[in-house]
Amino acid sequence: MNIHFQLNDVTKKLPKHLHKFVVKQPYEEYTAQSQAVWRYVMRINIDYLSKVAHNSYLTGLAKTGISTERIPYMDGMNRILKDIGWAAVSVDGFIPPNAFMEFQAYNVLVIASDMRTIDHIEYTPAPDIIHEAAGHAPIIANPEYAEYLRRFGEIGCKAISSAKDFEMYEAIRLLSILKEDPNSSEKETTEAQQTVEYLQDNMGELSEMAQIRNLHWWTVEYGMIGTLETPKIYGAGLLSSIGESACCMKDEVKKRPYTIEAADVNFDITKPQPQLFVTPDFAHLSLVLEQFANKMAIRKGGVKGLQKLINSKNRGTIELSTGIQISGVFTHVIADENNKPIYFQTAGLTALSNRDKELIGHGVEKHPNGFGSPIGKLKGINIPIENMSPRDLEAYQIFEGKKVSLEFEGGIKVAGNIITGTRDLRGKILLISIENCTVSYKETILFKPEDGIYNMAIGKEVVSAFAGAADISSFQDESEVSKTKTRKIRYTDKEKELYALYKEVRKMREANNVSENNIIIILDQLKKDFPDDWLLSLELYEVALQYHFLVQKEILKYLLIMQKNERYYNLIRNGLNLLKVKKIEK
Repeated sequence: MNIHFQLNDVTKKLPKHLHKFVVKQPYEEYTAQSQAVWRYVMRINIDYLSKVAHNSYLTGLAKTGISTERIPYMDGMNRILKDIGWAAVSVDGFIPPNAFMEFQAYNVLVIASDMRTIDHIEYTPAPDIIHEAAGHAPIIANPEYAEYLRRFGEIGCKAISSAKDFEMYEAIRLLSILKEDPNSSEKETTEAQQTVEYLQDNMGELSEMAQIRNLHWWTVEYGMIGTLETPKIYGAGLLSSIGESACCMKDEVKKRPYTIEAADVNFDITKPQPQLFVTPDFAHLSLVLEQFANKMAIRKGGVKGLQKLINSKNRGTIELSTGIQISGVFTHVIADENNKPIYFQTAGLTALSNRDKELIGHGVEKHPNGFGSPIGKLKGINIPIENMSPRDLEAYQIFEGKKVSLEFEGGIKVAGNIITGTRDLRGKILLISIENCTVSYKETILFKPEDGIYNMAIGKEVVSAFAGAADISSFQDESEVSKTKTRKIRYTDKEKELYALYKEVRKMREANNVSENNIIIILDQLKKDFPDDWLLSLELYEVALQYHFLVQKEILKYLLIMQKNERYYNLIRNGLNLLKVKKIEK
């Protein structure tokens, strides 16, 4: 398989099924205005966040090699990130939650590498490189937080989704793409917004994946740390938004203690958040994560775990008390009067594993049409089959070549001729293979002799249930990258002319080769052809200040006139504050 991204000590550990989500960073598509937007946001953020962000932020920026001057190259970030045991890959917008979590479990930061437009400079509903690189990356330089992030991914990628979760993912992905694209029509954006709102109102009971995404949102994306009275920012969504990083500190945004209850608080990705959660420290994040994991099917198993897999309609895995794992699409479970599972059934391709490794001879070729098995102890016998010694098995007439009629406590009956058994390395029985076999429950036949050899999984209970296969190599990768692609913005000739001016100013500033006459020429062209562009005027003013050009007074006057427009007031004010300019009242 051809690798289309750079491998290093971290990324080479990624399983192949995640490779398809990685794309080439579209660095050549960043315009000179994109670079100016990056520079403006980063300089404003660092100036402001030095006062309100967790102290890991500024030290993390230096450790991860992120500059205020230009959008980072992924390769350059990776060379520095490897020193803290992480890596970064470029992806196209939102990727499915399970895949996102799995990248995280491998210490890989996924970076949606598109760049927000100037119209969304304060906040963007779409993930972009400011959010990912300047928001997420610096905080992972904190070892305690980095371990929380890795552990979150490890647990989160096993969370069971509902059938509606993927529909919601696709709806949010489309809406974020449309909102960030200046060429989107109002009609298609409105329709996409209505779809998201409808799904949000009709999701039913939250799945594990929906709940853990909530926890991720209120910590990794929008988390605050410290006390309710004087919290600091550490969530990437806040760190990367010059609008929300200021708004979130206001009293109108309610601050709540971070607890497991946050798993049931939904969010709207397209709007500022009405409340935020505050953790006392990073260790508390891991405590809440463990509390949530203890409620998940991966640790609880049982009939509820099986039912979650059935409801998901996606491939999942159960593990029985012997350690045997069954991976497939679960369709049916029979429970007894105590609501304990006594029989389960999958449909279609199924594989059996132990310790996340496929059992030899029990892949999908062996079980192409599903797999079913009783669970529990035999009726009238206190010792479960899994705990029987060779002497016990002989005493109860359960051995190779023996015709048996086994009745389980739940009422499942298995009759046929034992061929052989499969054991793990410690000698524990995992499977018993039976020919001429009939499996029944009351009046229902669950397996007939003509169906072939019956392989009965051994285990007295379901100890775990989780999303995905135990051994990912058991199945062909059937997951798909979303067909809804991030739109490449179409620039007009007029816009390209503007971006050329941005490029000219950047070259002058970086080369320290500036003439006042050139500044005047560009200013005149801005006034004449681009009267709504405030950012380049601000950059011109910065250069004029640096070189003490007389034209600085004219540029400031022009900026203050433009500032009367409500759309630009805060943006220009923040920029002038950064340059220590006074008298900028509304």
